[in-house]
Amino acid sequence: RVVKIATGRSRPNVQAETGWNGPRLSARYNAFPSGHTAASTAFFATLAFASWRIGAGFLVIPLLIALSRMYVAAHHLSDVVAAALIGIGVAYFVTRWMRNRIENSG
Repeated sequence: RVVKIATGRSRPNVQAETGWNGPRLSARYNAFPSGHTAASTAFFATLAFASWRIGAGFLVIPLLIALSRMYVAAHHLSDVVAAALIGIGVAYFVTRWMRNRIENSG
């Protein structure tokens, strides 16, 4: 949320100046990164990292969410790509942390 406010990136459907506008509190200028894409990618990528056989098929869901966010003009392509990268990074570290906890508890 802090990054969204600090960057002030306008949404594609905003008719005013587009681009990076600095800190803004208005939701119209909180496009970067996509929260929906980041959260769904983090969740389903964690599942995929934990068990590729089970989780791989679910990775289409964050992709569809990202596409829908661009379709409704809520985000630019760079917003959803950055969010997906954040989600993958979070999923990687969560999976690694959980595996360490499980290995050290036994």
